Amino acid sequence: MGPGLAFDALADPVRREILAVLAEHEECSVSELADRIDSVGRTGVSSHLRVLRAAGLVSERKEGRFRYYSVDPTGAARDVIEMLHSLFQGALVDAGRAATEADARDTSEIRSA
Repeated sequence: MGPGLAFDALADPVRREILAVLAEHEECSVSELADRIDSVGRTGVSSHLRVLRAAGLVSERKEGRFRYYSVDPTGAARDVIEMLHSLFQGALVDAGRAATEADARDTSEIRSA
């Protein structure tokens, strides 16, 4: 699974909130997640978890009749992080270069004044 499906899943604020809770608590059941998320109920949490699992962002562990969810660091989450890192790293280099050039122009203008 590539980052495209993961970005689609991350477009929803409730899914981002679910991921934030899972990142903070490592592993949660649907009931535990529903207790921490006010915007949707247990059924809504389950639906969002299905999307997150399909996108490869969340893994599921079954224990008896319970299912526990956690962020899957080896799945699409890693791909998204790597993609964002390379994107922003390039942008930061370009911004640094532009700032250096602007400083050089400002210094040059001050000296010629």
